[in-house]
Amino acid sequence: QVQLVESGGGLVQTGGSLRLSCAASGRTFSNYAMGWFRQAPGKEREFIAAVKWSGTRYADSVKGRFTISRDNAKNMVYLQMNSLKPEDTAVYYCAAAGILTTTLAMYNDWGQGTQVTVSS
Repeated sequence: QVQLVESGGGLVQTGGSLRLSCAASGRTFSNYAMGWFRQAPGKEREFIAAVKWSGTRYADSVKGRFTISRDNAKNMVYLQMNSLKPEDTAVYYCAAAGILTTTLAMYNDWGQGTQVTVSS
C-alpha cells in the first residue's frame, strides 16, 4: 500500500502553467505505476497521465500540454501542466497501480486530491 499526498493546485489564467506534485510513502515506490486523474463537477473521474519505468501514457485531451515525470529517489511524481484551458478545471488526483495502465479500476491507492481552477 502507498500513501499519497498531492500539492500544487491553485487558480491560474487560461494559457498559464501549474506543476502538481505527489509525495508517496513506501520503500517500493519505484515498483508502482503512478497516474494522475481528474474529476470535474458533475463528471466522472478521468485518466490524465501515467508513468512507470516502461513508459508513459497520456489522455488525448492533454497530450502535448501536460508532462508526467517521477523521481524515484524522492518518492515523488509530478504533472507539469502548460497551456491550461478552462476545461482543465477539476480536482486532480494522484494514484498508484501495479502496472502501467489508463484504467481507473486498476489503481488501488489514491491521494486526497488538489483543486485546479483555470479562469477564462
